[in-house]
Amino acid sequence: MTAPIVIVGAGQAAASFIARHIALGNPQALLLVGDEPHPPYQRPPLSKKYLLGELERERLFIRPLEWYADQGVETRLQTSIVEIRRADKQVVSSAGEVFDYDKLILCTGSHARGLPAEIGGELDGVFTLRSIADIDRMAPEFKAGRHLLIIGGGYIGLEAAAVARQLGLEVTLLEVAERILQRVAAEATSSFFRKLHSDHGVELRESTRLIRLRESGGKVVGAELASGESIDADLVLVGIGGSPNVELAAAAGLDCDNGIRVDATCKTADADIFAAGDCSNFDRNGQQIRLESVQNAADQGDLIAHVLAGQDVTYTALPWFWSDQYDCKLQIVGLNLGHDLTVIRPGSSEASLSVWYYRGQQLLAVDAMNEPKSYAFGRKIIEGGKNPAPEIVADPATDLKSLAMK
Repeated sequence: MTAPIVIVGAGQAAASFIARHIALGNPQALLLVGDEPHPPYQRPPLSKKYLLGELERERLFIRPLEWYADQGVETRLQTSIVEIRRADKQVVSSAGEVFDYDKLILCTGSHARGLPAEIGGELDGVFTLRSIADIDRMAPEFKAGRHLLIIGGGYIGLEAAAVARQLGLEVTLLEVAERILQRVAAEATSSFFRKLHSDHGVELRESTRLIRLRESGGKVVGAELASGESIDADLVLVGIGGSPNVELAAAAGLDCDNGIRVDATCKTADADIFAAGDCSNFDRNGQQIRLESVQNAADQGDLIAHVLAGQDVTYTALPWFWSDQYDCKLQIVGLNLGHDLTVIRPGSSEASLSVWYYRGQQLLAVDAMNEPKSYAFGRKIIEGGKNPAPEIVADPATDLKSLAMK
């Protein structure tokens, strides 16, 4: 009998691959191995509705566990793979189990970066946000009147700040860079969210460096800053980005550099091993990138199913992202890497705005804050390879629909 396709990592990419594999009628057996006790689940709601207590755990699951059994998919949850034996086409679990594979798909994801233990990263009351288990540990501590200190002004930190304020916590957010979202967004987008959070009572401290967390009896009680200032805190959330889980692949001799290097079909240097999602590093328009997004994970998982079904396809999907904070929905389409010009398009209200990113005359990406039409038409314009002049986009009288349909 042919060995199964083994999927390591039970996340969005794995779920997408399995669903497409079944939809395409591929009869080859599947084995899904994941180190969490849950079937694949949605991660974006973790820092929003799940943390707020507005979403039950089972509703996070992309499909219930029974669905996999009904489809003939073998699952091994709470199981870690610790070795790939490429010559024998086998993987080995931490319990010593050996699984043969015909094709191997690495969907190992990423992990949240923490603070070093020597500056307080392992104190009680210090959290990161990446999994159901993280939220289940953290949520009981989100009580009205407590003071939450957030380290990092990226989307995870900002989303958590919004939830904390909705739950009645006092929030201080520290960002070492000159502005929040500096690594991923233009000044205009940063300014929009700075005002949004300030208006909701979040104390934002940009250009502020943490020296260490303070503790009492092994529990965090505050922080010392490079300025010499000391801040009190009841709990701390560290939101300073994620790192790809490449240890398994690297130990097997696969090419890893900020992720597992793959080609346009998500294939690694080993023709029988693929990688998808947060752990994969791929070429996009001549740039090696790694994306932590639902869209990327889902699209790459889907692509691999088509490739293994014998179809001649490559990964060309247009990236998109979103973030919900208070009553603001941010929608992003495209990648702003290498932009040298930003165009601000006024929104339909004071609480809306869109930012359009250009490299020369080429439109790269759009940030749309409470501007679904700017997002939708911006997406159509980019997908169509159109590059409207910046001054035309900036003019609020311009009909975006007409630009998209030209």
